[in-house]
Amino acid sequence: MRFNKLDLNLLVALDAMLSTCSISRAAERQHLSQSAMSNALARLREYFDDDLLVQVGRRMELTPRAEVLKEAVRDVLMRVDTTITAQPEFDPMRSEREFRIFVSDYSLSTLMPHLMVLAHEQARRVRFHLMPQVEQPQRALEQGEADLLVIPKEFCSPDHPTDTVFLDDFVCAVCNQGRFRDRELTLDSYLAAGHVIMQPPAGGQSLESDFMRRHGVERRVEVSTFSFMTAPHLVVGTDRIATLHRRLALQASRHLPIRLLAPPLPIPPMVQVMQWHKHRSKDPGLLWLRQTLLAAAVRMDLGPGI
Repeated sequence: MRFNKLDLNLLVALDAMLSTCSISRAAERQHLSQSAMSNALARLREYFDDDLLVQVGRRMELTPRAEVLKEAVRDVLMRVDTTITAQPEFDPMRSEREFRIFVSDYSLSTLMPHLMVLAHEQARRVRFHLMPQVEQPQRALEQGEADLLVIPKEFCSPDHPTDTVFLDDFVCAVCNQGRFRDRELTLDSYLAAGHVIMQPPAGGQSLESDFMRRHGVERRVEVSTFSFMTAPHLVVGTDRIATLHRRLALQASRHLPIRLLAPPLPIPPMVQVMQWHKHRSKDPGLLWLRQTLLAAAVRMDLGPGI
C-alpha cells in the first residue's frame, strides 16, 4: 500500500531504525535480515532525500530530518495500532489479554498484590507482565511497550493522561535496638547519622533524594541500594536511617526489628499516578484495568492485608 508514493510498510522499518539508531537492532526487532533492513533504509533515504541515519564514529546518529520524523512516525503507528487492535468491548471473564505495566518494586510490594487478588476474582485468564521502571518511562508508552505506567506524578509525561491512584508520605526507619531506639529525630541527629538510600538502577534520583538536593540537605550516605524493599532491611543492627514510603515501612515493620520515626524535614507526600497513552483512553480493556487498579488502592488501605 502506498500513500503519496511512499510504501507504508516502510514506516514500520523507519520507526524501528529511528528508535534504535541501529540497522541491526531494528532488523532484529522486526524479525528481518540486516540486508532487508538496509534495503528499506536505502528506499527511505531516496524517498525523503535525506540520509536519516549517519555513521558517527562507531555509532549511528539521526539527521535533523530524522529527529523531526521520529515522534511523528511513532504517533502515526500508535494511532493505527490502537484503531486496528482495539476491541469494541472487554469481558474480563473471557479475555486472555496480557497487560504490560511498568512499576517500581515499591508498588510491586504494596499495590500489585491487591490488584492480583481483584483480577483473579474477575478475570482469571487475563495475564500481567510487570516490568521494572526505566529512566524515561514515557517512551515505553509512546513505543507501545507498556499499557500502563504506575509512577510518581513528578515523573509523568505532560503529553498523556493520568489519574491519581493514592498518596503516601515518608517516614524514617531505624533499628529499634540502635542509637535511635528511645528518642526522636532532630535535624542535627538526622544529618549526623549514616543513611541508606535507594538509587534507581536506571539513573536519576528517588523523590526524597531529589527533595534533599533541592533544599541543600546533604546526607551522609553509607549504603545505596537499587531496591526500595531492601532499604529497611539494611538499617537492622546499625545506627543508620532509611527514609522511605510509609506503606512500605509499615509492611517491613511487621517482621523487622525497626522503629518508624517522623522525618525532621517537611518532605511532601508522594502522589502515585497511573498514566496511559492518549490514543488508548477509550480502550475497554485499559478502562477495566484502570478501574481495577483504583479499587486495589482502596483495598490496600481498607481491605485485608497481604
